Amino acid sequence: MKWGFARIGLFPALACLLALSGCSKKSTEAAGPPQFAPLVTATRASAHDVPVYLEEIGRSGAFESVTVTPQISGRITERHFEDGAELKKDQLLFIIDPRPYQAQLDSAQAQLAQSKAALDLANTQLKMYASIADTRAVSQIDVETKKNTVAVDQAQVESAEAAVETAKLNLEYCSIRSPIDGRAGARLVDVGNVVQTNTTGLLLIQRLDPIYADFTVTEGDLPEVQRELAKGILQAKVSLPSDPLDRAREGKLTFVDNNVQNATGTVNLRATLPNADHHFWPGQFVNVTLVLATTKGAVLIPSQATQISQQGPYVFVVKPDGTAELRQVTLGQRQGDRVVVTKGVSDGESVIVTGQLTVMPGAKVRVQGESDPGNAPPGGAPAGKSPSGGDSPKS
Repeated sequence: MKWGFARIGLFPALACLLALSGCSKKSTEAAGPPQFAPLVTATRASAHDVPVYLEEIGRSGAFESVTVTPQISGRITERHFEDGAELKKDQLLFIIDPRPYQAQLDSAQAQLAQSKAALDLANTQLKMYASIADTRAVSQIDVETKKNTVAVDQAQVESAEAAVETAKLNLEYCSIRSPIDGRAGARLVDVGNVVQTNTTGLLLIQRLDPIYADFTVTEGDLPEVQRELAKGILQAKVSLPSDPLDRAREGKLTFVDNNVQNATGTVNLRATLPNADHHFWPGQFVNVTLVLATTKGAVLIPSQATQISQQGPYVFVVKPDGTAELRQVTLGQRQGDRVVVTKGVSDGESVIVTGQLTVMPGAKVRVQGESDPGNAPPGGAPAGKSPSGGDSPKS
């Protein structure tokens, strides 16, 4: 009987325990899982003086380009350079067979000697006739005839002298020399070829240092280029598509064409830049950044901090209380890996760089590794698109 009463007394206690356990479980389910602030990285916006620029694609071109052609006809007998060699001005390139031109020079010199001898005889006869003209031993017409003979012989001497100079020049043209400092291309003729005067191309020579970067701007951008150019020389940064953004070479705008192309509505421009290491090669595509002016105190943030919505670009700003605020922003031009913010963010504010997908406006965030760019200068303006998705605008 004692065991029975004890057994009966256990049931109410067990029921109470089960009821308490069920209530605790329901309370936990109602509370839901514990909430955690998302982990993000952030950086502070900073103010810098940044360039205002135009970005274009152009082509590099040789500073000087000469196609060597012969000034006389004849057979090539010697070659004195290798294809692709660096040439100096007046360096010997080819020799045309000089023997025919040496013979012409010898003939011209002989003709000159004959003409001088005839002139000397005519002068002697004129002096003799002039000395006895007053004695009436010779007529006046004979004296005038001798004067005419002297004049004709003098002209023949001058003609012979010109023929000698021409023959010397032709003989000199047998040695073909480089007209400029530059790099040789592939030779167009070999020893044994017969070449024609001012017709046969022998070799293309191009000067690579300095080098040109030829590009265009739209007629809409031309007035701004002209205004800034009137204030002084404009700088141009030129790079190859494969170059790092901070490795652009600096040059100067040296040419603006005098007309707008009807078919394209663009104007041809040219920058000149040093190229001692032959980093640029004629005909290559290049990225050209024409710097027009400088904006003082522009606010910069990392490009990856910007996001796009239907209302336009925005960023998350970390407020002093640790919450994230969504800000619509107006973006300017890219400056290396950063971008100018013309509206929406102030100097010194903290913007979220990574982890935006887990952030809710007004919610707490945990900031890990916040960086402060401080006085670090912005990188060079890259070629490409702005974070807003279109071509980089001018700010």
